[in-house]
Amino acid sequence: MTLRTELLEAYDSQLRLEAEMANARSWHHHGPLVRGVFGDGGFVSYRDLSGLADDEIDVLIAETVAWFRDETTAATFEWKTRGHDLPADLPDRLVAHGLQAEERETVMIGRAELLDQEVELPAGIVVRRAGVGRDLEDDVARALQMQAEAFGRPAGPDAAELADLLRAAPDLHGLWVAEDAGGAVVCAGRTEVVPGTEFAGLWGGATLPAWRGRGIYRALVAARARAALTTGARYLHSDCTEMSRPILERSGLVAVTTTTPFIWSRD
Repeated sequence: MTLRTELLEAYDSQLRLEAEMANARSWHHHGPLVRGVFGDGGFVSYRDLSGLADDEIDVLIAETVAWFRDETTAATFEWKTRGHDLPADLPDRLVAHGLQAEERETVMIGRAELLDQEVELPAGIVVRRAGVGRDLEDDVARALQMQAEAFGRPAGPDAAELADLLRAAPDLHGLWVAEDAGGAVVCAGRTEVVPGTEFAGLWGGATLPAWRGRGIYRALVAARARAALTTGARYLHSDCTEMSRPILERSGLVAVTTTTPFIWSRD
């Protein structure tokens, strides 16, 4: 078995269906789907639709749109597809039912022990866990402000929600920041341990343009891998853009598939 095959099999068996509902307010099974309601909208997960006829898939999509529209107050929901899944025309069917595709991302996975590497940092840069040696709320607010600047838009939960999560479950959720000599946050990223699996996720990683290409993001990956190992995680995973993919590959993650969110929104 190749490393990519091992990683993809672990991903399919551990990180889909119920595993994607860890932070949901409520969720339920509907045929082969799991549908959940979160604070910021709805989410649809599945593992395998390959045995369904075309009309059965169309019925599933229609029923799901109707359920979110009529039975919840969610303004949007996401149906997350993967590039290696069957049927191959599922994206076209989702679009036909009014969902819109967002940017395709690459699913990257690596063994956590191989990602715990020593990375030389530029002079004056310090990497630490948010809330260690500083006020947690302030760290969170500054990290989110930097990420919004780096991404060109707000990213992830709001500051109060994230601070509460980090405080309530530090064994599952962490935020790391890299600061320059003046104390300004120049890079940040989160970890989320997935309960009941061998995985921890890398999310929200961003570096200010002036500091890119200097090893800071790779150092942040290594710090998060080190922390994930202490929780018993075997693998790290991330959905990344084409900009982040080369950095994660240099850190030791492997591209195993792609993922595309399809979004339904109320009119």
